[in-house]
Amino acid sequence: MDKSGQSEHILVCVSPSPSNPKVVAAAARMAAAFHASLTAIYVKPTNYETLLEADRTRLQNNIRFAEQCGASVTTIVGDDVPGQVAEYAHISGTTKIVVGRSGIRRRHFWSKPPLTEQIILNAPDVDVYIIPDSAADLQQQKEASRMADPMRPTWKESFYTLLLLMAATIIGLIFTRFGFSEANIITIFILGVLIISVITVSPVYSVVGSLLSVLLFNWFFIEPKFSFHTYETEYAVTFAVMLASSLITGTLANRMKLNARHSAREAFRTKVLLDTNQLLQKAECPEEAVETTAHQIITLLSRDVVIFPRTEAGALGAGMTFRAAYGAEDSVPDENEEKIARWVFENQRSAGYRLDRFEGAAAQYHAICLNGYCYGVIAIRLDRAPLEPYENSIVVSILGECALALENLRNAAEKEQADLMVRKEQLRSNLLRSISHDIRTPLTSISGNASNLLSHYGQLDDETRRQIFSDIYDDAEWLIDLVENLLSISRIENGQMDLHLSSEVMGDVIDEALKHADRNAARHCIAVRATDDILLVDMDARLIMQVLINLINNAVKNTPEGSHISIESRRAGSEAEVIVRDDGPGIPDDVKPHVFEMFYTGQNKVADGRRGLGLGLALCKAIVESHGGRISLTDSVPTGCCFTVSLPMKEVQVDE
Repeated sequence: MDKSGQSEHILVCVSPSPSNPKVVAAAARMAAAFHASLTAIYVKPTNYETLLEADRTRLQNNIRFAEQCGASVTTIVGDDVPGQVAEYAHISGTTKIVVGRSGIRRRHFWSKPPLTEQIILNAPDVDVYIIPDSAADLQQQKEASRMADPMRPTWKESFYTLLLLMAATIIGLIFTRFGFSEANIITIFILGVLIISVITVSPVYSVVGSLLSVLLFNWFFIEPKFSFHTYETEYAVTFAVMLASSLITGTLANRMKLNARHSAREAFRTKVLLDTNQLLQKAECPEEAVETTAHQIITLLSRDVVIFPRTEAGALGAGMTFRAAYGAEDSVPDENEEKIARWVFENQRSAGYRLDRFEGAAAQYHAICLNGYCYGVIAIRLDRAPLEPYENSIVVSILGECALALENLRNAAEKEQADLMVRKEQLRSNLLRSISHDIRTPLTSISGNASNLLSHYGQLDDETRRQIFSDIYDDAEWLIDLVENLLSISRIENGQMDLHLSSEVMGDVIDEALKHADRNAARHCIAVRATDDILLVDMDARLIMQVLINLINNAVKNTPEGSHISIESRRAGSEAEVIVRDDGPGIPDDVKPHVFEMFYTGQNKVADGRRGLGLGLALCKAIVESHGGRISLTDSVPTGCCFTVSLPMKEVQVDE
């Protein structure tokens, strides 16, 4: 904290200077002493491409050293280094700036002040700490200042320059023929220089075009014509102004062109980062998130990418290569790549080309990790072409977004798993509560009737004993049905129910189900209606028969004695339908949407019996759907219920 209570924030400038690590180390020690946050800023010039390979390598090393010292690296683009550093310091709430002092001094009073002085002038309210450069760094800066611009002229641009100068001269001659003033002709030549600056890359053409424009104007348009002499001394001033105007417009045009090129490039990279964020938010699984990250990095860098995802066992999985030109393929990376990827996965650190570990590798390897949990490793094949600082920062941001998306997906999966466990626990509790409540009644009845027989068997007449035996039988049958339903539901829920399919005639299955229906079915009027068609269905006959028994018993138990129950089978397109209809009181409309839900009993009045756990219809639905069919409930006219079971039918082939 400073005196005002504000948190300390230290800003250190990063550059390709050989002594820059000393500046960064000093800033890191200062941050540790003041318990301050540390930010390393690099102002990327518009002529970054003209930097020597040695300078780029040194810059990458300095940025990596700043990251190792705990600094967060920020890259901004521009040529006004002191102004942009000062502006960033004001925006970010920086309290101290640490910068290296250059050994280059002002040679003339009109030359710019040194970088350190400009920063002090632009940020007077921020403490500026200057770390002197070494003698070796001073020598390197002097050598760099003597380096020529590597943007060499080309024959194509030379041709364009000469063509534009010729065009300006011809237009000037036309203007002279029509009596235009010399000021208009000068404007034409300045316009030509401006166009030359726009369409050429090297700034040499702007200077050459400016000089040639002055000479051409003097040769063709100043008396005496076709010579470089002049009768009027004022034309000397005109030539000087014209040359200065041409040089200024050419320089401004070149600078605007460079800025536009860099702005377009940075806008594209920023768009890639924003698109990555949006795409990762839409990812529905870890595989989709990782593949999205790979494709976005390919879009940004046009480099091959290899993804090593984390397996469910917690180990590093096999790599998958994504080609920049041909898309994804299943090629397996070589053993050296897998070795480096495993090291990065285990240590959660970057490695590879121009990094601290495995510097000779052809790729850079980065861990996709967050909060100490590694989701995998991504390898970017650089082919000996290092990333720019801004590209590197974008890649780090994309990997951070990927890790965050994977973290959210993992949390969502864990939450879903926890909710599933809660639902299962609630289901188990409902089952135990229902069993303890509903089984008590038949068991009490069986126990009481058996005790009555043991104690008073001789005093009971035959009719009474027959009724007691019948009650015991009914209660035992109900318990058997309950246990069978529980076992079937348990097997279905655990995915352990194996279907033993065979081709069966639906009419035969219906007849067999009627033989095992509730014995009270004889007290109802049951009618079976079938078409003449042979309904051949691939089914597990035992399970489908259990469905029909449950539906028939459901109709028997929920309708008054003497009610009409019909079982109809028919063809419906490519399906066989079995309809169980009764004329009982029916099911209320508010209960219908829930009759196939497990443990739903509807105000203690269940849909599959006068007492029970609400398993029968839920079991029917699970069995029918496991056969690829469906079951539905509708009202029977004028009263009652109508359950329809639809199953895919097998075509009968008759050989004649």
